[in-house]
Amino acid sequence: MPVSLHPDAVPAPVDRDRHRRIAALVALAMASGLSTTAGAADPRYQTRTVGDWTIAVSKDQQGCFLTRTYDRPGKTILLLGLDSDGANHLSVLNANWSIKPKDQLRLTFRLSKGGYAKHDAVGIAADDRQGFVTSFEPKFPDYFAASKVLNIFRGDVPVEQFGLDGSGAAVAALRACVGSIAATAPADASRRERADRIPTDPFAPDLPAKPRR
Repeated sequence: MPVSLHPDAVPAPVDRDRHRRIAALVALAMASGLSTTAGAADPRYQTRTVGDWTIAVSKDQQGCFLTRTYDRPGKTILLLGLDSDGANHLSVLNANWSIKPKDQLRLTFRLSKGGYAKHDAVGIAADDRQGFVTSFEPKFPDYFAASKVLNIFRGDVPVEQFGLDGSGAAVAALRACVGSIAATAPADASRRERADRIPTDPFAPDLPAKPRR
């Protein structure tokens, strides 16, 4: 279960571990794949809708994401991304928020059972909205799928309250999307490597000679 609000919560990591997490989140915040829109059409998995959720391949094509827009002031967007290496990231964006990119936050995330207290997050901006991104342990998508709600707080201040109806089917579709990418990644990488080695015209007279191996 999520650890920080669970009765068996683990001790808080030491500060140097927090610095590493913040650095990783800043890098994630700068990544192009954080956009809430899909990349170019990918033949391995077409964007699809599952209930109120949309599932698509990330722009960096290293994974997939599910997203949902909630009808409230500022049109809050909730996005859960899952990479082919198992890493996840959760982003929340709203047009009315004053968060600045790279702002460091400590937020509490409460799921139907358990949650994460004073969890690190970093400010981002995307799609004319401001918000934050964070990441969790590998089992977080399972907790997300099994929950009916996700409530977020900044101290005692409520940030958002999300209904997660249909999240189970949406996460299943998300995993299928990631699986479709992972299944073809080695072949794609091999083709790219071969293409990089072979010149357009290997018989051109002015082709530079390469040392023998």
